[in-house]
Amino acid sequence: MTDPATAKKPAGKPTEPWRQRLIRTLLYGRNVDRAAKARARVGFAILAFAAIYAVLAGRLVLFAVGADSHGARRAASQDAIATARPDIIDRNGAVLATDVKAPSLFAEPRRIIDKDEAIELLTATLPDLDTGEVRDRVASRKGFVWLKREITPKQQLDIHRLGIPGIGFVRENKRVYPTGSEVAHLIGLVNIDNQGIAGMEKWLDNNGLADLHRAGFATDRLQKPIELSVDLRVEHALRDELLKAKEKFHTKAASGLVSNVRTGEIVAMVSLPDFDPNDPKEAHDPDRINRLTTGVYEMGSTFKAFTLAMALDSGKSDLNSLWDARGPLHYGKFTIHDDEPKGRFISMKEVFTFSSNVGAARIALSQGVEAHKAFLRKMGQLDRLRTELPESASPILPKRWSELNTVTIAFGHGVAVAPLQAVMGIDALVNGGYLIPPTFMKRTEQEAMAIAKRVIKPETSEKMRFLMRLNAEVGTARKADVKGYYIGGKTGTAEKVINGRYAKKKVLTAFTAILPADNPKYQLLIMLDEPQSLKETYGFITSGWNAVPTGGKVIARIAPLLGIEPRFDLPPSDRLILAASRTTQ
Repeated sequence: MTDPATAKKPAGKPTEPWRQRLIRTLLYGRNVDRAAKARARVGFAILAFAAIYAVLAGRLVLFAVGADSHGARRAASQDAIATARPDIIDRNGAVLATDVKAPSLFAEPRRIIDKDEAIELLTATLPDLDTGEVRDRVASRKGFVWLKREITPKQQLDIHRLGIPGIGFVRENKRVYPTGSEVAHLIGLVNIDNQGIAGMEKWLDNNGLADLHRAGFATDRLQKPIELSVDLRVEHALRDELLKAKEKFHTKAASGLVSNVRTGEIVAMVSLPDFDPNDPKEAHDPDRINRLTTGVYEMGSTFKAFTLAMALDSGKSDLNSLWDARGPLHYGKFTIHDDEPKGRFISMKEVFTFSSNVGAARIALSQGVEAHKAFLRKMGQLDRLRTELPESASPILPKRWSELNTVTIAFGHGVAVAPLQAVMGIDALVNGGYLIPPTFMKRTEQEAMAIAKRVIKPETSEKMRFLMRLNAEVGTARKADVKGYYIGGKTGTAEKVINGRYAKKKVLTAFTAILPADNPKYQLLIMLDEPQSLKETYGFITSGWNAVPTGGKVIARIAPLLGIEPRFDLPPSDRLILAASRTTQ
């Protein structure tokens, strides 16, 4: 009898474990030909891999032909976007600076087949290319090198027709200045990478634009125009008259400035000789500096306005106070004298209209050295003036301020300031007594008063307006009294220091005017450096013969542009300006 435990099972299909049956059923279902299904899957995988490799092969071909070029374009394009700059416009919307797209030439040395031929063709097409420099760049192992930035469209077309492999073009931002030299010192300029290096262009970079560049946000669409306080029409008129005066009086330089006395806005600023920021080869010429902010000068008799204002504001003197001008003032080994001595006591009004050095010196001495220093510091004349323009200079002051220094500084010798600094102080003397920091950006009167500082009494300001108008009626500013505009003004002639000594024949003449004098809105400053005597000036080189008539011509042109309507048959200054004053003449 057979043992059931050892009996063999009938031969047949092997039994499949239940786990494998479950997996097969889930994957293939029931009653499916597994072999056929596997062949179909293999065929599908082959097709998929073939498609993937075809795409990869195609991309490799594209990269072989132009991958480096595309990468270079993309990198350079990103650089161009990063250096985009906002437009700069004047107060009326006229464009002063803007970006345009310009092609730049680059090379990819690794892709150039015949480098000698490429160098020969490129230098023949662009003769200003330096052959040695191009050879060094093309011979490098870099993937991208600049050959020439900012080429013309015609040059781009000529080079494109050469068909040199590894040579390409990128459209970059290029800064252009539609007004040329008109506002050169104010706008400044940029370098080849469109980065500001002077003027308002540099101010833009210093005040956030450079950070936007680095963050990648300074794109054309994200930047609003920068609106300045300058009026291009006034700027043009001022520059035109200064060019004429420079030629007529054979001066080394000429400069001028128009400021709004109520807001501190600079409406026009010209310094000649200037330069064209579109072709800034001469921008670094030391003779072409901005004389109004970077230069410091002894301002001559225009400083007498501060001296008289100090005395009037102290209450110790009034317009009728008398000062001894019977003869020169001797101080140690120095002698102070007047150009036209009167040989008598003269009033405060006559000190101003006769521009008496002796009278001004005695007025300053009556106040004392410390009071004199304190007043000039309060008026912003002893500290470096900071504005949006990066270019500025510190005043040159005496190392030790003695009584002799007070004597000479009283009439504008012995201290040198930036002309814009002096303009700020004169503005305060005539605008009611408020010192307002100057600005090249648009500013309202409300914004100005929020930062203004009272430095003199309102009645002192009224007396200073009277004195300046009186000077245009009977004093040294008569040649600038344009009918209908009721101007006031003060002249100044400062002998220049040559080799440590004052030179009588080399002078800096200045004229500062306010208009209208009874309710000033604007101040004009004219400065001429070393004007020469003419037959019509009878050999004189003082301010009244050159700077003053130049100022009159400027006023006649700019007053209508500034919205100042002419008024005729106005009463003299004592009745119009001092009518409500407690002190009459």
